[in-house]
Amino acid sequence: RRWLRQHEYVEKLNMHGILSASAGQEQLLTELLVTHAKIPVLIGELISVEIWKHKIFPVLCRLEDFKPRSTFPIYVVLHHEASIINLLETVFFHKEICESAEDSILDLIDYCHRKLTLLAARSTQAPAVTSAGLRAEPLASPSSMQADPVPPQELQKQAEVMEFEISLKALSVLRFITDQVDSLPLSALTRMLNTHNLPCLLVELVEHCPWSCWEAGKLKKFENGTWHVVPPEDQVKMTKLDGQVWLALLNLLLSPECQRKYRFDGFNKSQLLKLRAFLTDILIDQLPNLVEMQRFLSYLAVTDPAPPKKDLILEQVPVIWDHILKKNSGKWEAIAKHQVKHAFSPTEEELKLQARRWAQTYSLDMMEALAPDKPRCRVCGAEAAKRCSRCRNEWYCSRACQVQHWQKHKPACNLMA
Repeated sequence: RRWLRQHEYVEKLNMHGILSASAGQEQLLTELLVTHAKIPVLIGELISVEIWKHKIFPVLCRLEDFKPRSTFPIYVVLHHEASIINLLETVFFHKEICESAEDSILDLIDYCHRKLTLLAARSTQAPAVTSAGLRAEPLASPSSMQADPVPPQELQKQAEVMEFEISLKALSVLRFITDQVDSLPLSALTRMLNTHNLPCLLVELVEHCPWSCWEAGKLKKFENGTWHVVPPEDQVKMTKLDGQVWLALLNLLLSPECQRKYRFDGFNKSQLLKLRAFLTDILIDQLPNLVEMQRFLSYLAVTDPAPPKKDLILEQVPVIWDHILKKNSGKWEAIAKHQVKHAFSPTEEELKLQARRWAQTYSLDMMEALAPDKPRCRVCGAEAAKRCSRCRNEWYCSRACQVQHWQKHKPACNLMA
């Protein structure tokens, strides 16, 4: 119950951050997070949920006695990581937020590296990450609270869909971190440039672009949470995600301090020079700063930069991930069984209470302010103007669609009403 309350606070902060940023008034939120030193807390929570997904969630899905009456509590945990990374994406634009992370910035860099590696592997090993493969129902949907049990395979599919979107958010967070390379600790630079070799990983993302795909002869790109068909005249247009990769590369390659610390050996040099093929006049017109990148790569092609000096320094290392793993090593199955009994098997009354609190967290006015598009019918997807009068959470275009959906919607409606 205490953890659910904490999730509610994070969710409210997340929604407040989105609305404040859209109005250009996020200063109050950033001051609050900095003053109360909450950024390290959020980073710790982020990594805790990531480890839960890797270590506990697969064990849960394998347990024979794991037959929850409702999967809603699990959806909340899966959604928690997405809420935190979304909040961090909103606030990390500000320098003071990045500085307030202190030593935990190393843990966040490692987290972003894991997510970007996942993106790169997804694009090279399974090229068809198409819109069809990412069309699962949103985890925060009220219909997730249905009484019918959801099979473990469906739970895992939902988690994979969420993982893709979380990885894209991590890309934006990493780019905001690279904006502050001049004020980052030396250990953070070393970790980005040499430990993880982020410049070469970003080159992989430029090459394979996991947020775009071809489907039935049409180019689709993932933007604002959905896949869109790109008309022929816009196919060379840079998306926000493309821009984040290029800006991160600019920050990491053109900073004098980064150039001094990075190893421009044969492999790294050959990888970076691949970028020249993508630096077309059309791309540079959209992001003029790339002219400097073009000049740098031309210089790199004909020179061999000196290797970085091997300074004797004491290097900080991230601790959150290793601390959690060591503390719970060998206990994952026992933890999963404990959570099945005490966290993921709520009584009917507890489930109703959770549903009501969730409904209060996602107030209708707040959700409508956040929604970029008009509501769609739950059945046919057409633009909807009617809403369930009991729970006021599902939308329909007509009475016929509402009647058709009633048997599926009834369990969730009873919980929410």
